[in-house]
Amino acid sequence: MASFLMKRFLQAIFVLIAVTLIVAFAIRLTGDPALMLTQEAGSVTEADLMMIREALGINKPFFAQYFDFIKGIFSFDFGRSFMGGTSVSYLISKSLPATLMLAASVMFISIIISIPLGIKAAVSKGKWADQVIRIVSLVGLSFPNFWLALMLVLVFSIWLQWLPPSGMDGFISFLMPAFTMAIILTATNVRLVRSSMLETLQAQYIMVARAKGLSENTVLYKHALRNCAIPLITYFGLQFGGLLGGIVIIERVFNWPGLGTLAFDAVSGRDYPVLQAVITILSMLIVSVNLLVDIAYGLIDPRIRTE
Repeated sequence: MASFLMKRFLQAIFVLIAVTLIVAFAIRLTGDPALMLTQEAGSVTEADLMMIREALGINKPFFAQYFDFIKGIFSFDFGRSFMGGTSVSYLISKSLPATLMLAASVMFISIIISIPLGIKAAVSKGKWADQVIRIVSLVGLSFPNFWLALMLVLVFSIWLQWLPPSGMDGFISFLMPAFTMAIILTATNVRLVRSSMLETLQAQYIMVARAKGLSENTVLYKHALRNCAIPLITYFGLQFGGLLGGIVIIERVFNWPGLGTLAFDAVSGRDYPVLQAVITILSMLIVSVNLLVDIAYGLIDPRIRTE
């Protein structure tokens, strides 16, 4: 198990180095922050621009800037924002919990709904319950997330006035952004759970378990679900990683104070330190989720640890 974890950990380190290097290079192709900061200042000389670049630290060679950034990761010091001068670490510490709580809420809602529905559809294959669940999931897949978000705001905030339209203020503010994304994820997950369970329920050991007189819930949830857990865990892990990276649209619609909103503002202002830190933090989270998925593989199936 130790060698298995070490291999996965070294792979994660390599991925993070590659991502940070690519990001550091790519964001410098978006333009000169010195020009962005002085675009409303009228006539600006090249000497003025050079002074601003020196003050921001972007006059150094690329690899010198990159190694400064890497050193800052270990002390959680990402420098200061070009736009406001605020500590980037402070901005991250304010925005990261909001994104993690929202993403975790979405995954929790999706999993607790999709697993029972997917199992019910598999057990009722071809019956009315299966048909209804498949049709509803197909309808859920047809909604673009931004359109669904706007419709929920229109119905629950403007017409009914039950929920706040934006912001993060207590538990009630989680409901619309969490359910907006959970509806779409659940529609996909139900179909995945159904297809995985259909294949597993045809296995011989399921028939043996039923022949022993085990309850249907024991057969379904203890034996069948566990044996089709590998593809489910894989997909849920990838979903959570994609959720962290793709939550920016929902955060903008609901004015959610998370990393997506912070990244969007940083792109608009060519704020290198903020954008680079946000993408690095998201990359670290996604790599960590994938590492946990690999560990879960080894715990569920010892054969994977051996391989």
